[in-house]
Amino acid sequence: MKTLKIMIMTATLAALSAAVMMVSAASRTRVEDPFDAAAAYKAKCVACHGPKADKKFDKAKADAEHVQIILKGKKAEKPPHMPGYEDKGIDETQAMALVTLMKSLQP
Repeated sequence: MKTLKIMIMTATLAALSAAVMMVSAASRTRVEDPFDAAAAYKAKCVACHGPKADKKFDKAKADAEHVQIILKGKKAEKPPHMPGYEDKGIDETQAMALVTLMKSLQP
């Protein structure tokens, strides 16, 4: 009887240990990569704003205004218009990172 209890406890501990390891491994794989503003700029912005962000970007505007333009878009006087990127997965923090990057690129 004592041996049976030890076997049951051992099996229970082994199962619990395996479950903890699975949960731990799953939580590590769900960590998202940090936003790479430079890569995003190169992929989505450089075509219109240029490599030094010196085209169609008014450095004098408030950061909050730039963030909203990135998120919501803006119709220019003539095409191409600035598309909104909020519905493409860019959030406010990422938009601010893009604004900061663009300001740093300008001479």
